[in-house]
Parts: sequence; C-alpha cells; structure tokens
Amino acid sequence: MAYELKTKKNRASVDEFISAVEPETRRADCLTLRSLMKGATGDDGAMWGTGIVGFGKYSYTYASGQSGEWFLTGFSPRKQNLTVYIMEGFGRYDELLARPGKHRTGKSCLYLKSLADVDIAALKELISESVDAVRASNAR
Repeated sequence: MAYELKTKKNRASVDEFISAVEPETRRADCLTLRSLMKGATGDDGAMWGTGIVGFGKYSYTYASGQSGEWFLTGFSPRKQNLTVYIMEGFGRYDELLARPGKHRTGKSCLYLKSLADVDIAALKELISESVDAVRASNAR
C-alpha cells in the first residue's frame, strides 16, 4: 500500500491565510518571509495543508521507492514560533546559522520567535542557498 502525504498543495488563499494571522507583528513577519521566499524561488507561494505556505516545488524519491512532490521552502506561523522550512537541512550552513540571531533548528525547520531578533540578510541568504541546492540536487 502506498503512503499518501496528508499535507498537500491546495487552492486555499495565501492572502486570506496571512491576513488571519495574529498578532499583527506575526502577520508582518509572514509578509516579510513571503517576500524573501518569492525572491528565492520566483513563485508566489501556495497553501500546503491548512497552515503552511510553500514556494516552488521539487520531486523526490526515497530509497523505499516512495515518491512525491514538496515545496522548495516555506513557512508556518505556529503558536510558539515562526517555522521556516529549509528543505536541504542545516548541515552545510554553520556560518549562516551563526548570524541569524535567536533561533533553534530541527531536521529541516528553523524556529524563530520573531524576525525582529534575526539578521534578515543572513536569513535571505540561507533560504536562497538552500533553494538553489535543492534545485541542483533535483536536476541530477
């Protein structure tokens, strides 16, 4: 039986989603992230599931044979943090991660309390380099 992802790209409005984000400072952070990610991908963004804004897409196939499509980068305004999705992970970004400011990471998630605490230029570079690396590895 094939595994089916629960989080899928859909036609929900990104504008409506962002306009409902509270508080206003978190909504402003979402608009900034949207701009950074659009600049890195050339994509306007789309809703993935009910709470993720994803930009661009790439295809993947795991060793198990499972395959699918996912976004190149994205974000989600969670209750505790802004979650920024860096699909390549963080293995080669030690220097950039030293610059962004207050954050923590998961496998491919960068957790931020607020963009006010972050070096936006470093974040922009991290997003762009990750998108380029995923595109390059997907082109092989």
